[in-house]
Amino acid sequence: MSALEAEYRLDYFEENDFVRRECPECGAHFWTRDHEQVLCGEPPCVDYSFIDNPGFEGEYTLEEMRENFLSFFEENDHERIEPYPVAANRWRDDVLLTQASIYDFQPLVTSGKTPPPANPLCISQPCIRMQDIDNVGKTGRHTMAFEMMAHHAFNAREDLDDPEKYAYQGEVYWKDETVEYCDDFFTSLGADPGEVTYIEDPWVGGGNAGPAIEVIYRGVELATLVFMSMEQDPDGEYELKDGNRYSKMDTYIVDTGYGLERWTWVSQGTPTVYEAIYPEMIDFLTDNAGISHTDEEAELLHDASKLAGHMDIDEAEDMESARGEIARSVGVPVERLEALMEPMEAVYAIADHCRTLAYMLGDGIVPSNVATGYLTRMVLRRTKRLCDTVGVDAPLDELVDMQAERLDYENRDTIRDIVRTEVEKYRETLERGGRRVEGLAEEYAERDEPIPAEELIELYDSHGIQPDMVEEIAEEAGAVVEVPDDFYSLVAGRHDAGEAMVDVEERDERVTDLPDTEKLYYEDQTRTEFEAVILDVIDRAEGYDVVLDQTMFYPEGGGQPADHGSLSTDDGSYAVTDVQEREGVVLHRVSQEPEKGAFVRGRIDPERRRSLMAHHTATHIVGHAAREVLGEHIRQAGAQKGTESARLDVRHYERVDRDEVKEIERIANRLVRDNVPVTEEWPHRNEAEAEHGFDLYQGGIPPGERIRLIHVAEDVQACGGTHVSRTGDVGAIKVLTTERIQDGVERLVFAAGEAAIESTQETEDSLYEAAAVLDVSPAEVPATAERFFEEWKARGKEIEALTEELAALRTSEGEEVELGEATVVIQRLDADSDELRATANALVGEGKVAVLGSGADGAKFVVAVPDGVPINAGEVVGRLAAQVGGGGGGPPDFAQGGGPDAGKLDEALESAPEILRQVQNA
Repeated sequence: MSALEAEYRLDYFEENDFVRRECPECGAHFWTRDHEQVLCGEPPCVDYSFIDNPGFEGEYTLEEMRENFLSFFEENDHERIEPYPVAANRWRDDVLLTQASIYDFQPLVTSGKTPPPANPLCISQPCIRMQDIDNVGKTGRHTMAFEMMAHHAFNAREDLDDPEKYAYQGEVYWKDETVEYCDDFFTSLGADPGEVTYIEDPWVGGGNAGPAIEVIYRGVELATLVFMSMEQDPDGEYELKDGNRYSKMDTYIVDTGYGLERWTWVSQGTPTVYEAIYPEMIDFLTDNAGISHTDEEAELLHDASKLAGHMDIDEAEDMESARGEIARSVGVPVERLEALMEPMEAVYAIADHCRTLAYMLGDGIVPSNVATGYLTRMVLRRTKRLCDTVGVDAPLDELVDMQAERLDYENRDTIRDIVRTEVEKYRETLERGGRRVEGLAEEYAERDEPIPAEELIELYDSHGIQPDMVEEIAEEAGAVVEVPDDFYSLVAGRHDAGEAMVDVEERDERVTDLPDTEKLYYEDQTRTEFEAVILDVIDRAEGYDVVLDQTMFYPEGGGQPADHGSLSTDDGSYAVTDVQEREGVVLHRVSQEPEKGAFVRGRIDPERRRSLMAHHTATHIVGHAAREVLGEHIRQAGAQKGTESARLDVRHYERVDRDEVKEIERIANRLVRDNVPVTEEWPHRNEAEAEHGFDLYQGGIPPGERIRLIHVAEDVQACGGTHVSRTGDVGAIKVLTTERIQDGVERLVFAAGEAAIESTQETEDSLYEAAAVLDVSPAEVPATAERFFEEWKARGKEIEALTEELAALRTSEGEEVELGEATVVIQRLDADSDELRATANALVGEGKVAVLGSGADGAKFVVAVPDGVPINAGEVVGRLAAQVGGGGGGPPDFAQGGGPDAGKLDEALESAPEILRQVQNA
């Protein structure tokens, strides 16, 4: 018996007469009470057997099934906790979306650094798995948005030398109890546990692993029981399916996942999971799209649904073959089955995608071109395309709102607004991208090659063009398209890491053994002098890093620049020009080397500290005001504090207009005038998250069991920066500029305190200077500037019209040369470029070739050629310009150029007829 096989030989299995079998179809090992069972019980080895044969005593809605699960585990001594957002990058920086309930507790709890919010606990966690997007609607069981009902227990080995190193100790329960809970939950719903199959399927991920069990009931997987207990180790005793070796960890965790939607589906026995969880929406969509079926067609769809599990892109050889197998099984041509199933598959996917969008937008994700924003936009555009394809003409914002209402989101107006804005952006994108597709289709048609998947993915990534649209355009150009079955999964894979990838700092070996620096700036942020001892001096290429036992200097971090100042010893004074923190050690950069072990007096620049404190607190205030004005979805995408100004980048789906800026300023300055206290506290992370949610982490995810919270009126954020003690200390706040720095991110640049007054005065100075130039009062500047601008535009149009008239008059001038069937006008016209172009256009309008030269500023040439005349204007200009010491060129119909030697202009124009003949005969 292998070491891994032994992990599955549970006392519970032996005590309850289970047998271990190997499936002859797929080779999986499984445990069952049925000693006659041969197959593993999961598609494609078997078909669904609960359709029209509900698996439990009663039928349940999603809400009822969720409550049944949570209540069951509460009765078994588990504490129910509230679900986390679907945007996992709110509390962790290594992933984007929440894909499982265990994501809520990684990495701090699973590593043992932080205790869980309860132990054991139960939860029903909304999740989104982008990798399932291509299966949605087809298999009958896949949903991209789903709730993972789960119970978790966090254990630590009892034989550890130092059990206090982990935030939890001892064993709560492990494998036997977990399987028993699963059996008992089935029994509580009236199911026969003898029908339940437990398939062995070891789990690996992120350097961790453990035995895992898939729970199969009547042909569908309803739960997965993962026993996270191993870590990657080249000398480990366990070799798992990824080819790596693993050894036991000090901690071990029960990580279960019960699919709420599938349990609900099995309780109802509907043809697909979608009828069980989206019944009202599917009725609405089919009615809106005009989809109806005869009794015979409905029965055919019903029979095919039982076999839909074979359409899994992860299991089937290809979708075409899988569809053919189903068609043969139900006894109809594959074309007829496709005509019936594909519209319904689109309807199912629309319902699921709208729920996914409700989760994403409801949790405050703003569509953009990066990270979670990109994934949201991808789902939205695919949903819109599905609606258009199947004939659903209801506005997409209404469809998403149906799901948002069902999920009880309070920001439904914002959700609808975002969807409407995105749909309009999508239309504009399609207009631009369509031209790119036409060119690409012609290119591959000429090569007689299919357009490859890489090009399709790039078209979608850059222009939002769906693959079926590419197929339509390509067909007109005579090109073929190869669309992978897992197209959208491939696109999502490009962005699954996105901004969630973390920069790993290079380990500084010199500071590894040094004690953490005591940070005095948290004790009194207004204090500017202190005393300390030099623990070490590190020689760097750019100077010296001084390590002290304690410091008042704030190191750069959280968008706040470092304090500057000086360190003084008996031997001299050293200017501190930068301060950084590495592994808890604060490094003070100086240009000369002080003595290690010396006693120092430190002094920070008080004006710089005060300005940075004011701007950092102002950043919190402006962020709060922006949420008040723009909506609760506003979240920080970046910030940088300075001494003269600061900037705050926020996620928003529209441009911030002038009226909104004025309102943000009004609310911000009202908070300053209220002079409320700015306070700090250091609560336990779990307590802080429970009370304030994950919007705490606007400026990043701080490490540690306890986190520092800054309270500014109603605004609460986890923040390590320095702040004023009351909002009145900030002084005035003035928003200087706004700009869109990337799609979905708006930048607010503002100044606080003295800097705000100075920036306002600079703006006023500019206004007064403009008023003086215009000889009006400052209040009259806008109207006067507008009048001057309108007059300038009118004058420009008049000049343009006169130029065209003059050009038309001059078309009768110049030398005319007959060149085959074409007439060429060669003329010297000492005028500016605009007049040269206008005259050339007028000549082309008469069907003549124009060769014009000007000596007004050096030597200039313009050549214009009507359609159908075989002369390349660019080549002619190039040869003429070469004669005057310059160059030029352009497209075949219009080109310009010149050179410095105006004395050779006439000679060059005289050679024009011969050049034209040479170019024409080339």
